[in-house]
Amino acid sequence: MENKYLHKAVVVWSNFCRFLLAIVFLFSGFIKANDPLGTVYKIQDYLKAWGLLSLSEGYVPYLLAMLFGFLEFILGIYLFFGIRRRVAPLLVLLVMSFMTPLTLWLALANPISDCGCFGDAVVLTNWQTFFKNIVLLIAAVSVFKWRRYIFNLVTTKVDWLISLYSIVFIIFFTFFCFRYLPVFDFRPYHVGADIVKGMSIPEGEKPTVYETIFIYSKNGREQEFTIDNFPTDSTWTFVDSKTRVKEKGYEPPIHDFSITSLETGEDLTEEILQSDQYTFLLVSPWLKQADDSGMDLINEVYDYSVEHGYRFLCLTASSEQDIMEWQENTGAEYPFALMDEITLKTMVRSNPGLILLKKGVVLRKWSVSNLPDEYQLNAPLERLPFSTWSPKTSIHKIVEVTCWFLGPLLLFTVADLVWLHIKSRREKKKKKQEKKETL
Repeated sequence: MENKYLHKAVVVWSNFCRFLLAIVFLFSGFIKANDPLGTVYKIQDYLKAWGLLSLSEGYVPYLLAMLFGFLEFILGIYLFFGIRRRVAPLLVLLVMSFMTPLTLWLALANPISDCGCFGDAVVLTNWQTFFKNIVLLIAAVSVFKWRRYIFNLVTTKVDWLISLYSIVFIIFFTFFCFRYLPVFDFRPYHVGADIVKGMSIPEGEKPTVYETIFIYSKNGREQEFTIDNFPTDSTWTFVDSKTRVKEKGYEPPIHDFSITSLETGEDLTEEILQSDQYTFLLVSPWLKQADDSGMDLINEVYDYSVEHGYRFLCLTASSEQDIMEWQENTGAEYPFALMDEITLKTMVRSNPGLILLKKGVVLRKWSVSNLPDEYQLNAPLERLPFSTWSPKTSIHKIVEVTCWFLGPLLLFTVADLVWLHIKSRREKKKKKQEKKETL
């Protein structure tokens, strides 16, 4: 009797661990596929922390970003449906055996603020991530040890179809989000976000004090400047900019949104955020690496802005030399402004990307692959759908993605269960018939 209860306990525990790991891996893999460029940025941070600067600048971060998202999502599918019961538990155990000591190192050394395992959807501290991985490692060991007790949700006749469909779905979804923008935007600059509110400090909280440092060079010598002592001498050449913390305090979701005119050095932040007119912001962290395939459309949007009296500004953290080369190569006539590189990468996952603002509210965002053209911008913005945003957008996206992924999976599963039921009834009927014949 004791062995019977022990056996039941092992079955329940191993399958509980199996579903726990499946949900975590599915969620983590989907989040990475939803924001592959964000995963690329995080991998670059890891490679830089390890001193692998050459790898961080090539295609390696892009390949690793797609691989990690794909691997986690598919392992989650395998565990959830009970597919590949020998291989999946082993691979999950190997992943957790690697990630757990890695996150311990992150917690102790703190080279990166967070591991990025769940992207911007759920941000954990390095210690929280380590303790989370301890739990998952225990679950992974349990599933691997008692993998023979994992029960299937589908038969072997349909598991290959679920596996194939999941692989096709996650690959397609990853490339879709790479080419366009994340379907689900968890960052503080999502469509509909009020940047002014995102920068506000709750009453009674002490704000963190930041300082933007601008690096200029003259006669081969580099020097740092702040807004208070910005160089007025035109012989200085802009090199780079960075933001540093002067005094730690409460950090609102948006704490580093600062726009400085390249031409005059004037702080344009409040002017843009409080303006009642529409503002197009062309966002490019590094113009030297920017995709120039959509430059004709960008120039058309600029001409459209000039024609209708809208503001157009290119935000970048590039050097003055890179800006000049960009102007020569693309024929850009629009003004440029400087902003922190991390802020630019957070605002839009495209280099370049386009944002439409009004009164500090993000109305629209476009990647370089789906910029609006002259057929869409055929009237003043007040008469176009771009001038408003719908709060139902997120719900529609959830329903759409859920239907595209879960719909076919549920269909396969239900069809398989129906087939099993029909097969069972046929077998019972056959046995009854055989029994009658023997009598």
